[in-house]
Amino acid sequence: MSRAVLDGLTLAYERAGSGDPIVFIHGALIADVFRPLFTESALASGHELVVYHRRGYAGSTHAAGALTVAQHAADCRALLRHLGIERTHMVGHSYGGAVALQLALDSPELIESLALLEPAVFGGQAYLDALSKGQERSRREGAEVVIDDFLKMRFGADYRPRLDRVLPGSFAQAVVDAPTWFEQEIPGLGAWTFNEDEAQRITQPVLAVLGGESDTLWPRFGETHRRLLSSLPNVEGVVIAGVNHGMLVQDPAAVASTLATFFRRHPISR
Repeated sequence: MSRAVLDGLTLAYERAGSGDPIVFIHGALIADVFRPLFTESALASGHELVVYHRRGYAGSTHAAGALTVAQHAADCRALLRHLGIERTHMVGHSYGGAVALQLALDSPELIESLALLEPAVFGGQAYLDALSKGQERSRREGAEVVIDDFLKMRFGADYRPRLDRVLPGSFAQAVVDAPTWFEQEIPGLGAWTFNEDEAQRITQPVLAVLGGESDTLWPRFGETHRRLLSSLPNVEGVVIAGVNHGMLVQDPAAVASTLATFFRRHPISR
């Protein structure tokens, strides 16, 4: 991956292809979760694809202290400036969806459209309490056990063989990056106050994506999806059959096709 040095911060990134840019923001723990999309012709043809490791993950700067959603959004904005991208489509998965929404609030001129893959929004106190328990278990039992349980709850009990096949080494990297999520990002997510009133300010076209099997793992995914559909003013929803929160590993072709169809309907204005 290439390195962008941004006022003391280094972000690892990769860009490929040409055409309207699409910037991908990953969620917690699996920094390379979007990589399977880079070989899907539905997206790779006619688009410039940009993926990066957020602060605290893999090849990017690791630093002490709390990490907020707004800080991650500012990092993404700085990377776009560094790359000379003035307007882009944006895709966020899980926590990355929260970052994408914050960037749309802070810098709407940068965003042509948004695709949100089960974003970590509207979680409420029960969600934060569950994350805090994971944080405590990580300190007590070690990151590997807790990450495995965390991913089973979101990707399904049988997630590991497919993850190891599609993204070799990603679990080991998640163990290395675990302190970023458990110690730095969970507190910042708890302090994030995004609500329906702020959602009303996001007027760009938004695609809200839900995995067809996600509700059976955790009903919170479906609840969040429905709240997005009722609060964003220019939103459409889609359910991808046969996948859950691990959709980018389980069926990247279906995800790529879904995204490409949406972005083709919303070409970047020049």
